[in-house]
Formats: sequence, C-alpha cells, structure tokens
Amino acid sequence: MLPAVIVGLMLVSLTCGENPAVQVILTNKGLQYGKHVGAGWIQEKLESVTFPDISGKLRIGILGNVHYTLTGARITKCDFPEPSVEFYQSATGFKTSVSGLSVALTGEWRAHYGPIHSGGTFNMAVFNVAVTSVVKLGNDTNRHLSVSSVHCDAGVGGVNIQFHGGSSWIIEKVVDHYKGRIAGDIRDGICPKVQESIAILEQHLQAMNVSFNVNQVVTLDLPLTGLPVVDASSLNLGLKGEFYSIKAPAEPPFQAKPFTVPEQPGRMLSVGLSEFTLNSASFGYFSAGVLQAVINDSMIPKFSPVHLNTSSMGPYVPQLPKMFPGLLVSLQVYAREVPLFSFLPGAVCLDLKGAVKAFAIQPNGTQTPLFKLNVDSLFSGKVWIADGRLKGSMKLNNLTVTLVSSEVGTVKTDAIQNILLKVSSIAMAKVNQILGKGVSLPRMKQAELVNTVLELDKGFIAVSSDAQVLMSD
Repeated sequence: MLPAVIVGLMLVSLTCGENPAVQVILTNKGLQYGKHVGAGWIQEKLESVTFPDISGKLRIGILGNVHYTLTGARITKCDFPEPSVEFYQSATGFKTSVSGLSVALTGEWRAHYGPIHSGGTFNMAVFNVAVTSVVKLGNDTNRHLSVSSVHCDAGVGGVNIQFHGGSSWIIEKVVDHYKGRIAGDIRDGICPKVQESIAILEQHLQAMNVSFNVNQVVTLDLPLTGLPVVDASSLNLGLKGEFYSIKAPAEPPFQAKPFTVPEQPGRMLSVGLSEFTLNSASFGYFSAGVLQAVINDSMIPKFSPVHLNTSSMGPYVPQLPKMFPGLLVSLQVYAREVPLFSFLPGAVCLDLKGAVKAFAIQPNGTQTPLFKLNVDSLFSGKVWIADGRLKGSMKLNNLTVTLVSSEVGTVKTDAIQNILLKVSSIAMAKVNQILGKGVSLPRMKQAELVNTVLELDKGFIAVSSDAQVLMSD
C-alpha cells in the first residue's frame, strides 16, 4: 500500500543542448490538483491492495524459536491524510510526504515452534506511518525522461496485533514484547518497496517511444533537449518537436529559436509550440515530394467560366487555341520552396511560393509543355479558443503571378492573377466557415482540458489550461 501511495503521487506529479521547439510546463496548481486526484484514486484502490507475507521468528525461552507468518493481509480501514507534494529544486524533482497514515488490516497467521503447528486469523493496526520520498528527474542517453530515488525515509509510530484461533494466546503474549521489532520490520520494508516501484516506473519511461510516425510521409521526434528544469513553482520539459520525412530524413535549413512561454500560475499546464515545429513539418512534406498535384478538366466544376482546354484558355493565352486546337490542358501545381509559417503577436502568417506548369494533352496521351508560372501568395490568420473548441480565420493578403517561360507566346498574367483572386476569395469564404466552427480540443482518455486560453507571440504559440480528471471513465 505505502509504495503505491508514493509511486501514485509521483505519477501524478510527472503528468505534467539544442533549443526546444516544444515546451511543457507543469505549474504548482497542476501539481496540487494532481496530488488531490491521486490521493483520491489511491484511497479508492486501497481496498483491493494485497500485501506480501510477513515472516519472522521470535525467541521464547524453553520453546526456542517461534517461526510465524502473517499472510493474506487486506485493508479493512484506512485513515489516509492529505499528502504533500512539492517541486524540489535541490534534486531537480519532487518531494512527496505522507504522515499520520494509519491502517487496519486483517489476515491469517501461521506459527510453529518445535513440533507444534498452529494458526488462525489476526487483526493488525499500524499507527502513524510517515514516509518521505525525493525523486530526481533527468534524461538518459536516448533523451527519455528518467526518474530515480535519491532519498527515502519511513517511520512507524506503533503496531497493535490481535490473534485469534489455535494457540493464539501464546503467540499473542510473546508478540506483545516484540511490537517494536515488528514495527521496525514494517518500517524497514517501506523504502525498498518505494525504490523498487520507482525503478519499475523508470523502466516504463525508458520503453516509451519518443518518435512517432504521423502518417506514411512524416515522423515526429519528441525527445528531451536537455535536463528538466525545476523551480519552486513549476516543472519545465523542453522537447525537440521536429518533423522529418520518412523517406528522405534531413535537417531543415533553419533552426529552432529560443522562446519563453509566459508564466500562467493560474493554470495547471502550459504548452508552447515554436513556429519551427510547423516549418519542419513543411520541410518534411516538401522533401518527400508530396506538395504537388495535377489538375485536369474533370476536377473543374461544370459551372466554372474557365475550363482546362485550349479553347477556354484562349483569352489568357491568345496563341494557344491556334497552336493546339481542341486539346485538353493539365496543370502541374507544386511548391517550389518550403512553405514557411511565422507566428506574430495575434497572427499566423504563411508564405507560399508555388509554381504552375501547363501541358497540352495530345490525342496519343503525350503532354506538350505550354508555359510555366510562378504563383506567390501570402496568407494571414488568427486562431483562438472558445466554447472548448479551437477556432480560426484566414485571409489572402497578397497573390502575385509571374511568367517564367512560355512555348506559346504571350501569357496574360494580369488576367490569370485576377481570376485566381476571385477563386481564392470564394475558397477563403468556405474555409472560414469551417474554421469558424472549429474543432474540439483534444481529450485524453481520462481527462479533458478546461479554462483553456491561447496566446500568439513572436515565434511561438502558447496554450495554457486547467485539466479535469474524469474518474468515471
């Protein structure tokens, strides 16, 4: 039970070199809420806790050694006081303390002294148990979060045992003289179990993945970038937060810049995300060669005034219907550079430099190059959180079309630019309808975010929130 108390509280506490692109901050408010939830969870689980057998021997005059075993112990009552958990700077971790814990147990006893064997049931009360544990946080060679026990101290105020059945009157009288020793045995067994449980937690942490395939194109790396930072009021974990192309992994031509998430002591948890993370995703998709598409006339709505054939495109490319009469046209659209996001106070910007290659589709299926355009666009948008949903809006700030090359004479880029602006305006209206409805904030299996706020600043976005544990789940 006592190891479960300590380890349970540590688990609640955690559920919180290179510059990190992602920062996760657990505040003291979050730590204390976690302590409260963890203590309640442990209290509920105590009824199902089983205990290892307690065995020993006692010297009884002419009878010699009496060997005893207490087995099948289970809790019948527990006085579980509010534990204390605090950030512990000197050890870069947590200090957890429980004092005044008292437990009533029942179980079976067996004893033998010489040829005599006896047994029955027992009731035990353990009074005023106190445990203090200090857990250090670090990172291992693979940059997983690591935990280790650096201090443990335990005390037992007293033990009272009543035996029933068999020769209980003999062993009970003897045990009365050895209560201090039994209390000492219980005390001495607490910290090794606590340390064993911390070691098991460490094994689980080392087995956790720090790299995840998002889809078939990119993977996300989230190892620690350095040691956890602990002060009197918070824990800060810095994570790499970088996307890579699975087929062509490479470092992008830019680096994560340092940033500082504003303090939000009134919230339990804060997560800061650098623009580097989004840009590394762009670089990953760009490196994988997936930021491109082929558009043909079958994709154009029938009501559109312009279709992808040489006749319809005549007003924009006058020589096209004469040189290639009655042919369909296909467009290869692609990003010619990595699309780059930038975070500014109150706004998100996207600089997209694209290109379009036009081809005439010959009757035999071959494609004849017609012209190439550069299409550069700059978008800006806003994001916010309302009614438990992430919402947003965006607009096209600028769009420029320039001719790179042509095999068919004049290309009226101004006219093409105007029609693209009209199409973009219609598209933006539909996009903003979707963004205005928003998406629900992510919910974990047994917790949801509440009182969530979002802040956009230069180079990063920060989300701060409280959490509500859903015990019924």
